[in-house]
Amino acid sequence: MPLIVAPIGTELTVVRIMTDDKTKKHLENLGITITSKICVISQSGGSTICSVKDGRLALDRNLATKILVA
Repeated sequence: MPLIVAPIGTELTVVRIMTDDKTKKHLENLGITITSKICVISQSGGSTICSVKDGRLALDRNLATKILVA
């Protein structure tokens, strides 16, 4: 399922990232890789705030729909 519809407060695993190579590389530098753990903290106004490793990231709606989790 896309990250945008993931339940809040549940730890999920990233299974696929459907973006171009430049954006994938940027996400890898931020800690979002295939098989990494991610948890949605909140969703509001089209933004998704998620916890990755020890930090928090805010992703816009377009990017959150391209990250698939299970």
